[in-house]
Amino acid sequence: MEQAQRIAAKAVRRVLAGVALGGALEDAGASQSGERALATDLAYGTLRFLGQVRSAVRILAERPLTDQNVEALLWVAFYQLIHTTAPAHAVVDSAVRVTGQLQRTSAKGLTNAILRTFLRRRQSVLGDIAQDAEGRYSYQRWWIDLVCAEYADSAPEILDAGNARPPLTLRVNCRETSRDEYLDALRLANVAANPVGVSGVIVAEPRRVEDLPGYAEGWFSVQDAGAQLAAPLLDAHDGMRVLDACSAPGGKTTHLAELAKLELIALDNDEGRLERVARNLSRLRLTAKLQVADAADTGAWWDRTAFDRILLDVPCTASGVVRRHPDGKWLRRESDVRGFAAQQQRLLHALWPCLKSGGKLLYVTCSIFGAENDGQIEPFLVARRDASRAQFALSAEVGAAGGQLLPAGAGAAHNHDGFFYALLQKI
Repeated sequence: MEQAQRIAAKAVRRVLAGVALGGALEDAGASQSGERALATDLAYGTLRFLGQVRSAVRILAERPLTDQNVEALLWVAFYQLIHTTAPAHAVVDSAVRVTGQLQRTSAKGLTNAILRTFLRRRQSVLGDIAQDAEGRYSYQRWWIDLVCAEYADSAPEILDAGNARPPLTLRVNCRETSRDEYLDALRLANVAANPVGVSGVIVAEPRRVEDLPGYAEGWFSVQDAGAQLAAPLLDAHDGMRVLDACSAPGGKTTHLAELAKLELIALDNDEGRLERVARNLSRLRLTAKLQVADAADTGAWWDRTAFDRILLDVPCTASGVVRRHPDGKWLRRESDVRGFAAQQQRLLHALWPCLKSGGKLLYVTCSIFGAENDGQIEPFLVARRDASRAQFALSAEVGAAGGQLLPAGAGAAHNHDGFFYALLQKI
């Protein structure tokens, strides 16, 4: 546990310095650790509840801590004490030993005192934490205020859903097997799972996907239930020319290729991420033409042959998927909403001329912020008189209003991340 605590604390500090969690864990030495899985879990959990655990330290420390290493270690330990079943004495003893390993021997007593005081005063401290919005919800204050302003009636549920552990959701590759057949394969392997949506499966206990039946054979992809709605909404048919404009990591690209035999072109401006799309296509035994390009710079990649369909999954704040990427809650700044909105507007207007008359463009974000969603579509429709918004019906198994799916956890009727969909047709 000591090694995992130390790595997690270092990774959390790196995130707060502006490093994405995957890179932060590598920087902290997670890949070389024998406790890699535990360290990763502790880093993710601490970031999910960072507002709460930071408040706990502020309340229980007699004065502001000057050592950031010790403070981050305390955050990790508080996450364990509040949100895991790890024995309290083991958590405290381990944290005290790690404090000493950090060459902060003088701080061992402080670490011990703060954590043991919490154990004695647990309920009153948790009550005090809950009085502060950042402590209660574990988001930056601007994020909380924005969600409360846009979703006054459901803000607590939305914020709490973003702090839930996400399920392992799979999309069955219909070109290789059926969902019923795959559920049978999981049962034979003693893996509990339930169907979701049209071709999705939620695995009851998350595990390494490589250990699931049919991984190497391309029987499934990992994809959230909400994200699985995108490709069917685009309504692409055999023989169509289709563009996936911002394709990495490839979940929607591969879904399109599964559903129809297409002339499918997938762009991304990041060569490394596009290689991941290629690996996914290869494992699933699917094909698409991949090209490294800035989708908005059409002069650099477009051959002037119009597309029947365009999937535009734009860069965004990813505010709807923070249960999978909790570092996003602390990496984002309020100004990023405006910055992404400008990118989204540029992409929409640049790609619209690439669409055939009568063709459809599906605008997608994994955001819950209105400025990135309807805030983009409504002015676009005013500016483009040859564009109309097509109506569509989502599956009864998901909850949505006006194309906005809000994140919902396992306790809700729908277990999916937050997405926005707008289907535009060229007149």
